[in-house]
Amino acid sequence: MKNCIKNILMLTLLAFAVSGPVCAAENVGTTLAALSDVQKYERAIHIMAMLLIGFGFLMVFVKKYGRSALTATYLLVSVSIPLYFLKESFHGVGGSEGIIDKLILAEFAAASLLICAGAVLGRLKMSQYMLLGVLFVPFYALNEWVVLNGGLGLISGKVVDTGGSIVIHAFGAIFGLAVAASMTTQKEYETPIECDDTSDRYSLLGSMVLWVFWPSFCAALVAPADVPRTAVNVILALCGSTIATYFASVRLRGKISAADIANATLAGGVAIGSTCDLAVPGTAFAIGIMAGIVSTFGFAIIQSRLTELTKKVDTCGVLYLHGMPGILGGVAALVVVSGINVVAQLTAILITVAIAAGSGLISGKVIAVMGRRSEPYIDEEEFEGEESGQNEVQPLIAATDTV
Repeated sequence: MKNCIKNILMLTLLAFAVSGPVCAAENVGTTLAALSDVQKYERAIHIMAMLLIGFGFLMVFVKKYGRSALTATYLLVSVSIPLYFLKESFHGVGGSEGIIDKLILAEFAAASLLICAGAVLGRLKMSQYMLLGVLFVPFYALNEWVVLNGGLGLISGKVVDTGGSIVIHAFGAIFGLAVAASMTTQKEYETPIECDDTSDRYSLLGSMVLWVFWPSFCAALVAPADVPRTAVNVILALCGSTIATYFASVRLRGKISAADIANATLAGGVAIGSTCDLAVPGTAFAIGIMAGIVSTFGFAIIQSRLTELTKKVDTCGVLYLHGMPGILGGVAALVVVSGINVVAQLTAILITVAIAAGSGLISGKVIAVMGRRSEPYIDEEEFEGEESGQNEVQPLIAATDTV
């Protein structure tokens, strides 16, 4: 026990020793701009790993829809990033100045879109995923402008949402839920979403990739001096939600659920987003614990009851990983940040919910015009070779056995 305490103290001192020089180096005159751009580029690549590998594999838990989930991830990212840059060009923004910042903001939009798509995963054609991206990004940019930049004069005062608990996570989740509400058919409701050991393992892999790179996501655009604190807060929040998820999953289900571990463990990263650069470590850990409990309760208790009540399907449970923890993070800022504009913060949450819900309902109706999949949650409808490939393997195995 004494050795354990000694090691913890040594690691703590080492952390302080390492973080000091880094902060000093990042404040060196003319070197700051170039160094900061390089660091932002590195974080942008980390975020790209989250988008393609993290989100992609997190969504392969549907055992017969893995190739479709990964392909849809490719398409959604590839549509949203250029579209966000197109939005920037309409504002007269050009040249290379701040271009890495624009890339990171575009990646934030892509992350929110992937969250949105999780609500209807397995029930759209590939072309419909692309249309979802085309419809989503302008509404996302509108909400971002209104909430963070004071657009339309609806919010007077600063909104605290550094890592996007409100404008990225809550917006994407609610938009996706609204799309699902306006599109879900009776057949889709009645079709079970199947998973197996292999699909669960890949989903857990995706979750771990998201876990590892989440600090870069939240610290991507913060001031260099605040990066160490932001990273520590995010990691502690993720630790809190991971521990809480384990205990809550066992308590609520009797055994550990792979779905809870793959999803609710990330809720701390969602909830700490708003205050990631402002909270103290103990508070960040507490926010993570609360988020893990809320998310696990959502997956274990609320999801089945809400699905049965509404006859609508939230495939990935985005309400419980991104929606509820995202709003929790936005509300937590009221306690964490001294001198916060309470009216502006609460108004930002309400406006985000309103824009996401309204635009999501409209988008769902537009997407539905393009038709429906004949069968949800399977690759076979749009991918070649699955059935024929399986049939061709059997004779080859038989011939080998004969020899």
